[in-house]
Amino acid sequence: MPYDPSPPTVKPYIPASSTLPELTWRALIMGTVLGMIFGASSLYLVLKVGLTVSASIPVAVIAITLFGLARKAGGREATILENSITQTAGSAGESLAFGLGVTMPAIMILGFDLEISRVMLVGVLGGLLGILMMIPMRRTMIVDQHRELKYPEGTACAEVLKAAATESSRAAAGEVRDAGSDEAKEARQRAFIIFGGFGLGLLYKVLNISLKLWKDTVNFVFDAPLKAGSAGAEISPELLGVGYIIGPRIAMIMAGGGVLSYLLLIPMIKFFGDALTVPVAPGTMLIRDMSPDDVRSAYVLYIGAGAVAAGGLISLVRSLPTIWNGLKGGLSGIGKGSAADLSLRTEQDMPLKWVVIGCLGIIAAITFATPLHMNLLGALLILVFGFLFSTVSSRLTGEVGSSSNPISGMAVATLLFTCLIFLLMGWTGGRYYVTALSVGAIVCIAASNAGTTSQDLKTGFLVGSTPRLQQYAILAGALASALVLGPILLKLNDAGTVYVPAAQVAPHVTTDASRLTDTMQLQGPQAASDHATYKVWQKTDSNGGPAGKYLVRADGTLAYLVDPGINGQYHTRPDGSEVKKFDAPKAVLMSYIIKGILDHQLPWTLVLFGVMVAVVLEMSGVASLAFTVGVYLPLVSTLPIAIGGIIRWLVDRRNGTLPQYTGLSGDELQAAGDRSSGTLLASGYIAGGALAGIIIAITAGVMTDFDNTMNKWAEAANPFFAGASSDLLSILPYAAICVLLYVVGREKAAT
Repeated sequence: MPYDPSPPTVKPYIPASSTLPELTWRALIMGTVLGMIFGASSLYLVLKVGLTVSASIPVAVIAITLFGLARKAGGREATILENSITQTAGSAGESLAFGLGVTMPAIMILGFDLEISRVMLVGVLGGLLGILMMIPMRRTMIVDQHRELKYPEGTACAEVLKAAATESSRAAAGEVRDAGSDEAKEARQRAFIIFGGFGLGLLYKVLNISLKLWKDTVNFVFDAPLKAGSAGAEISPELLGVGYIIGPRIAMIMAGGGVLSYLLLIPMIKFFGDALTVPVAPGTMLIRDMSPDDVRSAYVLYIGAGAVAAGGLISLVRSLPTIWNGLKGGLSGIGKGSAADLSLRTEQDMPLKWVVIGCLGIIAAITFATPLHMNLLGALLILVFGFLFSTVSSRLTGEVGSSSNPISGMAVATLLFTCLIFLLMGWTGGRYYVTALSVGAIVCIAASNAGTTSQDLKTGFLVGSTPRLQQYAILAGALASALVLGPILLKLNDAGTVYVPAAQVAPHVTTDASRLTDTMQLQGPQAASDHATYKVWQKTDSNGGPAGKYLVRADGTLAYLVDPGINGQYHTRPDGSEVKKFDAPKAVLMSYIIKGILDHQLPWTLVLFGVMVAVVLEMSGVASLAFTVGVYLPLVSTLPIAIGGIIRWLVDRRNGTLPQYTGLSGDELQAAGDRSSGTLLASGYIAGGALAGIIIAITAGVMTDFDNTMNKWAEAANPFFAGASSDLLSILPYAAICVLLYVVGREKAAT
């Protein structure tokens, strides 16, 4: 859509002439802390299922509630502009978590150590780059193209803030509302719902995972005629909430991909492969001896990776007209000024000179930072791709919202182009893995944060915030979240790491320990039983045992294979305790792209099978990206998302019959559902369940004895955890939170 030089007249809720407290310390600190919390829960989700949900509305509701409680305790009431600053700073964590979770774990999957300095540096540089590149385009995309770019999450968040405006804010806006009005009661009710969902999700997860009161995953494996087929679900509140928020269509499409893998591809491979007397590459054992999970690891994962890559690229290609229009609109607005009076508070951006200085500083840091293994070409690629995809991300977010923005497709495109350039220059092999991945990671984070920044600036535009202060707030929030998400990522990996005795996997392999320089000790739960220090060896071939990271004794014999918590293959420790791994589907895809192009080590036949899955879907008129993510993910992860989507469909179908919804269009009904009580409860489920999962995972190393004791008790005496009926019994508490979500989502007829 062409640049419109005559911006529409929009009256913000708080006029530009009004001055209210805005960028206060309490608003900034609360937003930063909430950003860290929601960033952590989003990182947990992206490692499990490869997606996140917008944190804007939950952060806004929590901010409104906490400021309200502070007011009752004798503090000063918060203005709507303070709530806007808190929401702006708090939303940065979710976008950073997505970018980090999609890219950084690929370093471990490729066999390298993931240093904390590299993760934090990538997070900081990518987050700041995306924000800075969005600032010069704010007036064009947020103000001048207000009619064309709706920014759905940003618009919905503005409505939440206005509905909960305090007395001083309403006075500044010229609005009169009684303290006991329906709007005030509704604001208190919404806060109660999201906090109640948070507490319930937290309690559910603690009872489920820590106290072992019921199984966390139910699974049913079928026999002939659908031999090796299986269906199951991780009965967790966070995945249920994700499904409710993303809605029935995307949720069911994702689950459809899982059905293809677990009820068609795996049984088909077993059917045709049971009679074979030799292994079929890339598998290393007979198909008849493989479990369903073995078949998935050996074959279906590569099919899923090819499908996701094709789906992401097709999504990106489909967006090319929008990309082109977005670039033209963004570039044409820079330097042209605006018809607005720049002396007005609501028209003041961060000075452009600081944007330029910041970008130059980021490029210099990228070039010379040792942990990134970067060169000048890599820094220039980041500058070019960062500007391109930050502009694209902002534009797409305005049109389709954050949830449908193909950020991972942009990261895939960046990696493909980067790897092909490296290949042409002869830069192949492991030493360039980290360089290529660092380029993709910073660009991915920049694009993700640019979209989030746009949503926040749209919210501020509608409520009457000062753009310059919002930009300072999101810079602070992004910086704080980047510093905390790196340690959380490494702790989650350590908590799920299994040190497999080398005698089980590589019994006759030795190496020259004198040539190894790096050393390490065991981390996580197994560290309590072995305090020795070992040499570290990166085994790159499959001779005598699997490739990977090994711990080596002084005499050159192998002690352990280090199987990471992210995308690891071993789910049981030597003491028999079960370990929950993170599938990290998008990070695995990134590792396959790099290794496949730079080292020519990809089973292209299986990958092309996956590509054909995406192509067939597109030919049938079905957007393939959500489906192909489902092909890659375990069905136990996508089925609970589908359950949440079904509940959302039932709620929306019932609410659509109410008088207040009569005559609304499909988009308006969707927007109403996104602001409903059910969405708030689902957001609480996500935050509470995911945060509990993080805390439990991180504390696993110091609670090993307690966990083993509870596990032994549950296996011996708890029919909900072990026994013939445990799967069916475990569904009962899950059904309770499903029913509650449906009941809360149902609205009353307007009187």
